[in-house]
Order: sequence, then structure tokens, then C-alpha cells
Amino acid sequence: GRAELMVKVFSHLFKDVHSKSVVWMSHGDRIAKLPKGFKATAFTDNSPVAAMENSIDKIYGLQFHPEVAHTQEGIKIIRNFLFNICQCQPLWKVESFADYAIKNIQDQVGNGKVVCGLSGGVDSSVVAVLLHQAIGDRLICIFIDNGLLRSGERQKVEETFREHFHMNLMVIDASKRFLDLLKGVTDPEQKRKIIGNTFIHVFEEQAKKAGDFKFLAQGTLYPDVIESVSFKGPSAVIKSHHNVGGLPEDMELELVEPLRELFKDEVRALGREMGMPDEIISRQPFPGPGLAIRIIDEVTPERITTVQEADKIILEEIKAAGLYKEIWQSFAVLLPVKTVGVMGDARTYENVVALRAVTSTDGMTADWVPLPYELLGKISNRIINEVKGVNRVVYDISSKPPGTIEWE
Repeated sequence: GRAELMVKVFSHLFKDVHSKSVVWMSHGDRIAKLPKGFKATAFTDNSPVAAMENSIDKIYGLQFHPEVAHTQEGIKIIRNFLFNICQCQPLWKVESFADYAIKNIQDQVGNGKVVCGLSGGVDSSVVAVLLHQAIGDRLICIFIDNGLLRSGERQKVEETFREHFHMNLMVIDASKRFLDLLKGVTDPEQKRKIIGNTFIHVFEEQAKKAGDFKFLAQGTLYPDVIESVSFKGPSAVIKSHHNVGGLPEDMELELVEPLRELFKDEVRALGREMGMPDEIISRQPFPGPGLAIRIIDEVTPERITTVQEADKIILEEIKAAGLYKEIWQSFAVLLPVKTVGVMGDARTYENVVALRAVTSTDGMTADWVPLPYELLGKISNRIINEVKGVNRVVYDISSKPPGTIEWE
């Protein structure tokens, strides 16, 4: 979590950085003894060596995360390293990435056909538009209704991509198949694996019916990869994302993942650069496994309906308050507990819904949002009065880390 960094000696890495500033730390270890040739340049209350360097060999080490939004002067530190120490030039632009990505897609795919897993979220939408620009009608988008979607999601996707973008879109209702496989499953990792495997198998089946497809495009982002597998470094697996760690080993389609090394804010910038409407670009992220990981128990049709209705109320009130674009994610979680309540003159013993709202820039770290009490009260009253089977609403005030944004 948060820590106060104190710079103890001059370092080119900390040029123009305040002697005291807030940084974000999420490690269980700390450096007890410096390597030969290194000196400590900054510390925190809990970490005597929060930064160290060998200025002769120009090797620098940090115990905190300079790349996340919650490190106040992190961008300045990274700039110092890139442009002052390494003498790099700031030539990269979003528009140059679009050209680069389109060329990479064309080189990888050649004359082949691509099927794109479209969810309606920002990531898969940007991938679909990018692919459409790269290969045109050789792209077919498949939207799978897995029964775990937000209320009205399927209709919105059909309208947007058929009527607005004029793309080849297949809509598959596989909800019964997914829900049958999830019966009796409560472990979150197992849920993710089942959804990931089923997702790919349905795609392969539909792709074979639609034509000769060799490639599957997905909206995998860098944070998905970091949390799912060790990628370009010894990162620990935090949880399997259905489009990374949840894929079957015997998958027949070759993956096309043009956003694999981008963060969410970069994906939004790329979408705007390509002229995509703000309604899509500004959408809050929605997890690949859908509402299955917002039901902290076995997934049933009744529980899905409960979460959908509560989630719809939360989004309506967040938008009405003018806070939607300021919040990274806001959603409902159905907890595996029941509590006693009183409704009318009768005793009730019903479900608890947790409200989660966080701010973030890239999804790697997040802070809970101090929503106005009046808004919290309005959301709570509406959920309890309008959603059958709920008699209590609680608010999650956990940050990431130590928690994750989603509960599972």
C-alpha cells in the first residue's frame, strides 16, 4: 500500500523529485544488505533500502512501483531514467502504435481469416476495430452470450457492431452450456478455468461452421498477463484471466493479441485515435468471466438475476450523479451470507450485496472511491427495495493491493 518515500542522497534518478513523496509498495520482502558497489538512495519507514544504485555501472533498483498512478512522482522518476540516464528519445505515439499493430496483424495473419472474441467491452472492441482496419471483411466477430452478462448487454453489442461499425457479427447463445458446467462450482480459479475452456471450445466450433479460420483475436492486456503468468520476469500468478491462464492447451486456433503489452489507459487512447465513439471507449471494464466472479458461491440463474438487477441500479445511480467517467469500476457482488432484517412487519433472512467502486489508471493498483453518503444511501435503498431477496448492502473500502478489484 501507500508509503512515504524519503530521498536521502542526490541521485539522477530522483532529479526534481521532492525529498518526501507518496509511493506504492506491494512486496513482502525488503533488502537487508546492499550488493557490492551499490548505495541506498531512498528509504521508507518499513524499508531501509527503498531505492539503490550503482552510479558507475548505471544500475538502479526500486522497492516500490513507479509506474502506477498512486506513486505521486512516479512518472518523473521514469522520465529521469529514460531520458536523462539512458538518453532515450520520446518518439513513441499512440498513432504510431496503431500503424505498428496493423502491420503486425497483417504479417501474422497473411491471407488468413480471423475470428474475434467480442464482448462489447473496451478491449475487445478496440481489437475488433484494429483488425477490421488491418484485414477488412476477413474478420468475423463472434459474441458469445454465456449467461453471465450485464443486463441488456447482448442487445447493445448487436446494435453497436452491426449498425455502427458494419462488421460481420455472429451472436451465439451458449448460456445453458456455461451454466450447466458451472453447477456446483464455488472455487474462483475453477470458475475461471471452466469459463475460459468453454469459451474457446465454443469459438472453435462456431469458427469451423463459419469458415476456414486459423486465428483467434482477443483483447488481452498487459495487466491480464502479469496477473496470470510470469511474463518477461518472475511475476507470481495472482489469478488466471480467462483469456490468458484459462485457455486449453489443445486449442486449435492461433492467438492474435495486438494489445498484449498495453495498459487500459493506452487502449482507450488508441481507440480515440481510431475515431471510436466515447460511449464505448469510456465504458468501465467488465471481467471476462462475467458475473460468475461476482457471485461468491455457486452460480445459479437466480443469483445471476440478483446481481444483474443490483448492478443495473448501481450504474444508473453512478451515471445520474455524474461520476461514471471518474470511476474505474463500480459494480455489485453477491455475498455467500444471509442476514436478518425487517421489511414491513415481517422478519426477513435474505442476501447481502456488496457495492464496489474504485479509481485506477491502469488496473494494476486501485483505490476505493469515497462516494457521497447521500449516493450510497440512495443505491442501498433502491437495491433493498427493488431487488428481490436482498435485505442488506455493504460498501467495500479495500484498495488494490492488498485486495484485487474483483472479489474473485
